[in-house]
Amino acid sequence: MTQRPAGDDGASPTRHRALLSAIITLIVAVSACIYVGVSAGDGSGGDSPAESHARHNAADPVSAGTWVGAWSAAPVGGEPGTEPAGMAGRSVRNVVHTSAAGTSARITLSNLYGQSPLTVTHASIALAAGHGSSAAAAGTMRRLTFGGATSVTVPAGQQILSDAVRLQVPQGADVLVTTYAPAESGPVTFHPYARQISYLADGDRVENPSGTPYTQRTSVWRYLTALDVLSHDANGTVVAFGDSITDGSTSSESANRRWPDAFSQRLRAAVAAGRQGVPRYSVVNAGISGNQILVSRAGRPAENQSGLTRFARDVLDRPNVKVVIVDLGINDTLHDADADAILTGLRALVRQAHAHGIKVVGATLTPIGGYPRYTGARETVRERVNAVIRSGTVYDAVVDFDKALRDPYAPRRYAAEYDSGDHLHPSDRGYRKMGDTVDLADLTGAVPARL
Repeated sequence: MTQRPAGDDGASPTRHRALLSAIITLIVAVSACIYVGVSAGDGSGGDSPAESHARHNAADPVSAGTWVGAWSAAPVGGEPGTEPAGMAGRSVRNVVHTSAAGTSARITLSNLYGQSPLTVTHASIALAAGHGSSAAAAGTMRRLTFGGATSVTVPAGQQILSDAVRLQVPQGADVLVTTYAPAESGPVTFHPYARQISYLADGDRVENPSGTPYTQRTSVWRYLTALDVLSHDANGTVVAFGDSITDGSTSSESANRRWPDAFSQRLRAAVAAGRQGVPRYSVVNAGISGNQILVSRAGRPAENQSGLTRFARDVLDRPNVKVVIVDLGINDTLHDADADAILTGLRALVRQAHAHGIKVVGATLTPIGGYPRYTGARETVRERVNAVIRSGTVYDAVVDFDKALRDPYAPRRYAAEYDSGDHLHPSDRGYRKMGDTVDLADLTGAVPARL
């Protein structure tokens, strides 16, 4: 890891930097041990017997292709009000939007925040009949299995990967993933800021292709944390790793206008146009609103896990990851972390990625002027972090979201057209600008041995 020049303004003493690095290294090491200890609990790579069978099921498709992430949502916590019943006796129909086409599909279900085993007796996948629809397109409903069985029990704190099922999944499709759990199994592991309407029905309506039973709309994703496809069109995955700005918490609902959506659409268009040197990658979203690099919220396991803690689960364990785009640090700034601690944490993420051959594109921190928690001291930290990021000593490549979104006449604030109105999150137009700012050329090239 290359350090900043000794004369860099605002640099802390050598001993202080060494102590910060040691603390970060300890956090990463402890996190890795936790993941190993819970086996497949949070996507660390350890397989439960059922998951191991799912990965190597004799019924898996034998056609050539590459497994890539088509969609993801990081598990955030236990859903309030679902203790202890969970979704007992109800069908949960999650609606998700794909960034890659495939000939087969598989899903990941998480019980990371459950306090008792989650028994799913019935699960299905289908293409939606139309945008915003809870009905399945004709002929696309498929029953999902886990280790060859239609029923699976996911222990508390763990997750499960389904068997692959043959299904022609288009790029940019809405997909319905439905589960039914008959017994109490709360709290429900969920992703609260989905910005996508999904649906609930009473009873086991998992393979009902009609939307008629799905009378209740919901704005969260439950249990489902990933959809992968066996693709002939994509040969790698890009993970967008960040906080509420990556999560798209102020984007228009059910419109897929988060910045990773805009970036995915732009990347697809460039490939379709035959642009030379543009890789054929899918894009998945690993944003969590309120996420910090350094600090997790309370709980066992911790809710809203820190970037350092969840990086293995949400980035390294996704299929065929080639690039991660990191946009974290604004919440650490707003919680008064100092610049050196933020930068040390970001560099620790880069080291983890490089150890797995993954290239890291890093974003500058976007404006906070006008936000109620803005202070001069926090602005100084933000500017300090951005200066070091721009110097090229943190990431393999830099995307300057700050420069793209700020008001050129008041650079501590968003330009009006890119501001959602809260002076912290972008508008739909701002998210589109972010997606347009990532240099497609930065997705290619070798990962340096050392930064």
